[in-house]
Amino acid sequence: MKNNKIFNKIENNYEKIVLIGIINQQQSAEKVEEYLKELAFLAETAGGKVVKKFVQKLDKPNPKTFLGSGKLDEIKAYIDENEVDILIFDDELSPAQQKNLEKLLPVKIMDRTRLILDIFAQRAQTSYARTQVELAQYEYLLPRLTGMWTHLERQRGGIGMRGPGETEIETDRRIIRDKIALLKKKLVAIDKQMATQRSNRGKMVRAALVGYTNVGKSTLMNVLSKSDVFAENKLFATLDTTVRKIVVHNIPFLLTDTVGFIRKLPTQLIESFKSTLSEVTEADLLIHVVDISHPNFEEHMQTVQQILGEIKAANKPVMIVFNKIDLLPENEQNRLENLKKTWLAKTQSPTVFISAANKINIDDLKNMLYKEVRKIHIKRFPYNDFLYPDLDF
Repeated sequence: MKNNKIFNKIENNYEKIVLIGIINQQQSAEKVEEYLKELAFLAETAGGKVVKKFVQKLDKPNPKTFLGSGKLDEIKAYIDENEVDILIFDDELSPAQQKNLEKLLPVKIMDRTRLILDIFAQRAQTSYARTQVELAQYEYLLPRLTGMWTHLERQRGGIGMRGPGETEIETDRRIIRDKIALLKKKLVAIDKQMATQRSNRGKMVRAALVGYTNVGKSTLMNVLSKSDVFAENKLFATLDTTVRKIVVHNIPFLLTDTVGFIRKLPTQLIESFKSTLSEVTEADLLIHVVDISHPNFEEHMQTVQQILGEIKAANKPVMIVFNKIDLLPENEQNRLENLKKTWLAKTQSPTVFISAANKINIDDLKNMLYKEVRKIHIKRFPYNDFLYPDLDF
């Protein structure tokens, strides 16, 4: 599967992107603004430049064109005057909506799902991750083949065009279905190997880092394991699962860093990444990492809980690690103290406030990890309890 450049340059500039959102009963104006801010971050992660945002208040999307005709005329006028390259909708477009929009507007039409798939295609490093992403892309493209191929013929390359989207124009549904079947077989074979690897780890306690994307999980993994897992201030900086053996106060356990979650995570990705996510479902302890400096961190926590429910991992023991306390403004330190009291009161899960990047309160985190891992270890190996005393920190 070939990959294009991360972005196309149009007259020495990044691809110009316009974002589209709608306000309705489920999404207030404030929510839509937050969603579009995240969508802009996604677009920039893919290599584009957001030049404009359009929002329309609708009870429900137009089944033919998603937006109303007046708003479409306004967008078309802006596109014509500003040489826009891509229009990205925050909500998933139906195949009919995509096809109709492509007829009306002379630009690349994408939705949030396709953008996320494109970023995953860009980030996938191993053969396993690339196979998972390719499967998700084909399953997304299958119902959109008619519109997609004519659109691809008109404008190739750039954001949203990585992977199967740039294969031969004559590709039809039968060939795509065959590819999907082959990819699924390949994943089944790899899944068996991965399951064998997991079983070979023995009965050692397993913990998994989970959380919204870009909350600092990989940075925390590096701090705890003294390794060099790739970490970057971008959404979905890493896709491939990393497992490290950690020793805290002489008790060993395995720690897994997994792909970050995000709201409106494409169902195709959840399905194709099931084996990667099984590191979460098979873990003994979940370490939920939260970016406390983000203004919507509580909503991010809800998103993570929702996805954990979808993969049947919501009832596992959880530690909550509020990260990035160093990024809170000085005038919010009082708020931090209040948050500590609030969260310690509202949750039964052990909670700690840290900065992984600046190694603040890491000893507190290690002490808490020791206690939680020890509980699981003693249940599994009751005759070894003398090896790991109940330390009074």
